[in-house]
Amino acid sequence: MIDGGVSILKPVQWWTMEPQKLATNITDWLHEQGSMTERFERYCRSVTVEPQQQRFITRQDLGNEQALLPESQRYWLREVIMYGDGMPWLQGRTVIPEETFSGVHEKLLDLGSTPLGRYLFRDNKLTRDYIQIGRQDDLWARRSLLRLSGKPLLLTEVFLSASPMYQI
Repeated sequence: MIDGGVSILKPVQWWTMEPQKLATNITDWLHEQGSMTERFERYCRSVTVEPQQQRFITRQDLGNEQALLPESQRYWLREVIMYGDGMPWLQGRTVIPEETFSGVHEKLLDLGSTPLGRYLFRDNKLTRDYIQIGRQDDLWARRSLLRLSGKPLLLTEVFLSASPMYQI
């Protein structure tokens, strides 16, 4: 819930339409279709992830994200900070309906400090429904509804001030 409930992320103002005058480099980062982990690896020697929380939550805990995910008994919440060479570059939040875990995707529960992208983008059954752009104070953010073997998960990424997104 990006509006302050169980999330470590500050509120994000999501836009229904993308601003007309975004710098090309910012647009390029926000619309990245591949793995953000792999993109970050082009700018540093080591990308690491520090989990902040990993646990099940209820539908009521989703807040405004309820409208973006199907009905489920429980959802897996994973929030992380991603670092490039020890500098915090990104806050990530993943919300996954319990039904998405069936079969081989149960491994999503045990990622620990493994970047989500290392799991998701090795599977050619990954699709992205959309990317929505937002702002968290002076920071850019995006969220995507991804589908793994047709099953949904919601990924929110906030690009922190040390991110190479702002340096180029």
